[in-house]
Amino acid sequence: MPATNAFRRTFAVMAALPLLTLAACGYGSESKDDDTAKVAAGAEKTDGLDNVRIGYFGNLTHATALVGVRKGFFQKELGATEVKPAIFNAGPSEIEALNSGSIDIGWIGPSPAINGYTKSNGKSLKIVGGSASGGVKLVVNPKKIKSLKDVKGKRIATPQLGNTQDVAFLNWAAEQGWKVDAQSGKGDLTVVRSDNKVTPDAYRSGSVDGAWVPEPTASKLVAQGGKVLLDESALWPGKKFVITNIIVSQKFLKAHPKAVEAVLRASVTTNKWINANPAEAKAAANEQLATDSGKALPADVLDPAWKSIQITDDPLASTLGTEAAHAVKAGLLDRPNLKGIYDLTILNKVLKAAGESPVDAAGLGTS
Repeated sequence: MPATNAFRRTFAVMAALPLLTLAACGYGSESKDDDTAKVAAGAEKTDGLDNVRIGYFGNLTHATALVGVRKGFFQKELGATEVKPAIFNAGPSEIEALNSGSIDIGWIGPSPAINGYTKSNGKSLKIVGGSASGGVKLVVNPKKIKSLKDVKGKRIATPQLGNTQDVAFLNWAAEQGWKVDAQSGKGDLTVVRSDNKVTPDAYRSGSVDGAWVPEPTASKLVAQGGKVLLDESALWPGKKFVITNIIVSQKFLKAHPKAVEAVLRASVTTNKWINANPAEAKAAANEQLATDSGKALPADVLDPAWKSIQITDDPLASTLGTEAAHAVKAGLLDRPNLKGIYDLTILNKVLKAAGESPVDAAGLGTS
């Protein structure tokens, strides 16, 4: 179904947000070269491609991409086809890059994937794999907010209008019986849309009383004296919900399935290595964050942030449908037709070859 005017305004606002850094492609900043990810001598190109352009955020919730790039898992699977990472600050800019052909594959949150799919009437992208669950918390100033009911009347930051955490917070507030206008953020409490980079400063200055944010921003606030009032995972069955998926442009998927398979094979290998080597993986992710942004995370932020994230190949499709329903309930999205948003054919092929169980699209897969 087409988006409502409210959704169109939301998407327009999100798409207009500034980027952290602009690269030659005009959308994201290119990752610096890493000695662990060089093309092996004598390797052959995959699908005849010179390169595959992979997008991700500088967030620990994108650990698969961070570690896969850092440890060279993607490069190994792609052979002489060079991995070209691009780092994004916002989901809408990554979707725009995917639509324009500036990147081929990306790690991204559920709301931008839903927005991109519905805005294109199901023609722009497919979700082809899972990556992470959890890693989102409501952190508050304990001097101002001592219990969940104290959130009413306060100023709470979320990363963007209509982004994954914004939708989750609006839904949670509605479940408390509080009324908040989704567009303005005003009502029984005030939602302050604040970039994750500046939210710690806003918290320190007292301009916000708390924030519903992903890692590592949540742990940065805790390091400043904030208190975790609620871990979003507590709101979900089995404490699992999608925070990061793998998307690919439909054009690239159709033209280069072998390249997509190579990336998914690398993703599964990376996830297995992360779960088997958590301490080493945490260090690798932090090293890549330092390479991409110029600054590593301190231990008092890195350690608790890493513990709250679950790495998984399963896209947790049933929770994507629930998150879409939350956006509809908040008035940010007309009820979308998400049938076909998933194509897990290649992922399940890779999982079978690795001796792992297949994953399910919860009725939203390609028929």
